[in-house]
Amino acid sequence: MSSDAPLFSIIIPFKAPGPYLNESLPHLLALAETDFEIILVPDDAMDVAALTADPRVRALASGPVSPAVKRDMGSASALGTYLAFIDDDAYPDRGWLSVARAVFEASPEVSAVGGPAETPPDDPFWARASGAVFLSRLTGFPERYRPTPPRRFVDDWPTVNLIVRRDAFFAVGGFDTACWPGEDTKFCLDLVHKKGGRILYLPELFVWHHRRPGLAKHLRQVGNYGLHRGHFVRVHPETSRRPCYFAPAAWVLFLAVALAYGFFLVADGVSPAPVLGTLLGLGFGAYGLFLLAVFLELRLLRQEAPAVALAAIPYVALTHIWYGLRFLYGLTRKTLTSSLGR
Repeated sequence: MSSDAPLFSIIIPFKAPGPYLNESLPHLLALAETDFEIILVPDDAMDVAALTADPRVRALASGPVSPAVKRDMGSASALGTYLAFIDDDAYPDRGWLSVARAVFEASPEVSAVGGPAETPPDDPFWARASGAVFLSRLTGFPERYRPTPPRRFVDDWPTVNLIVRRDAFFAVGGFDTACWPGEDTKFCLDLVHKKGGRILYLPELFVWHHRRPGLAKHLRQVGNYGLHRGHFVRVHPETSRRPCYFAPAAWVLFLAVALAYGFFLVADGVSPAPVLGTLLGLGFGAYGLFLLAVFLELRLLRQEAPAVALAAIPYVALTHIWYGLRFLYGLTRKTLTSSLGR
């Protein structure tokens, strides 16, 4: 690396410039840490001067490839000691890179740092409902979506807010471009379980991340997560064969049993087993109490607005069904073909 190389290379994959990038770029250029470059990776060539005159910003056209490929291309072109990954629909807290720099310089054993990506308070109502689904300890990983102390080591972190030492990144071989979504899970697995690296979760390493507006886009996103997590249970079990990932699939199987029971109940001449009916009733009652607990947690612990917390409940129920279905399908697949859509 040359002596005038930047300390950080911020890499942002996206299809084409849009309102989110226009919002994110000023926040990035206003970071307290100034020793960085920004590498934009769109599909097609773009005029960076139309966005900013700052010489730290450059663009690298990738063609219509997946975000995993874009991140690898940006990393190959990067000059920085640390590679900072963020999405174009996210923007950082002003101290984002300063927090990472302090940890990297004080703790040479830390290979990467990751932090939360919170839904902006000015997001549309249904985008906030989508974000609320992931905030509950009962339904997701709230530390990924809101600052949740303490600092701790993790082995799986999303690339919306992940900063990696350059040498550690290339020692792993970068992202597995056959995986998307899921390239971050595979990268972290390789870094921690194959190379002995360490990823430190920092609640103060903070970015804002816009959620999907509307139920269809929300379900498409979580369905992709479920599909790849189910597939990873087969091929990368080290970080995917965990009970929390199986729970929605178990609920889907429970609903299938309930549907079959209902069918036999109305069929002529069939006498359903009363014990099974009692168990199914208890199961639905328990799930209703679960949804109530989610609502109360969102309101009392996560401080969500009442309307947002209430709207999140049907989102949670549908998320479990669709994620579970896609997870089960992923379990059956020996290989997956990456989609270029987001």
